[in-house]
Amino acid sequence: MRFVARKPSPALAPYVARLWCYESGALTHTRERIVPTGGMQLLVNLHEDELRWWDGAGLDRAHRMHGAGMQGIYDRPFAIDTIEQRAIAGVSFAPGGAWAFCGVPASALARDHVPLDALWARDGATLRERLLEAYARGEVLRELERVLLARLSIDRLGRDLDVHGAVRALHDGMTVRALTDALGSSEKRFVRAFVARVGVTPKRYARVLRFQRVLARVAELERVEWARIAAECGYYDQSHLVHEFRELSGLTPSAYVPRLPEEPNHVVLG
Repeated sequence: MRFVARKPSPALAPYVARLWCYESGALTHTRERIVPTGGMQLLVNLHEDELRWWDGAGLDRAHRMHGAGMQGIYDRPFAIDTIEQRAIAGVSFAPGGAWAFCGVPASALARDHVPLDALWARDGATLRERLLEAYARGEVLRELERVLLARLSIDRLGRDLDVHGAVRALHDGMTVRALTDALGSSEKRFVRAFVARVGVTPKRYARVLRFQRVLARVAELERVEWARIAAECGYYDQSHLVHEFRELSGLTPSAYVPRLPEEPNHVVLG
């Protein structure tokens, strides 16, 4: 397994968290459950010209498209094909950052994967070929950054919203009403701008952030006490945590076993 990541250039830093490339040999399992992270990603399969994923209550509804696409924000689980992980390059966007490259509100991509040519036309259709050439030269992340710099378009969509500040406040447990008061904005206007930039409502996003805090806390502990984690992460009680955990991941807390400790959002399906 080989994972290479780099921070973006200063021009991209407000919108991009990192650029990355992942390579692995054949895995013993064929599919993985992906739990919600609150993020959006650009994905390019360098192993084959296809992206495959499954959603639905049983993760049994199959989808496929060409090998370059945009993954919208998810607030429920989906499954991926591990064959794609033989060689895949991607961009993990900062909260609210993908809008600067998509040309559509983030809400239009929520809970879905969208072919890149549907968003970027010819540039999207040819991106995989460009990255394959760069991959052969060992320059795939540099080429990916060049593409993003050329696509960067800052328009008025949600321009008046401090997404990073709003996300930090939600992460710290501030309510939407308190946040809108602090921003001097009406709740309706704030929610509309947030959904356009991030893809889901601030309340839904805050639930995903809280769920991610649970996963981070679990990774730190040798012995997990769910009642204690519920209290630490802002749930009413353990039953509230269990309900939220099941709704967001499709699993009970006791059934959650990540593929690796450093990959808490990937759960082996078989």
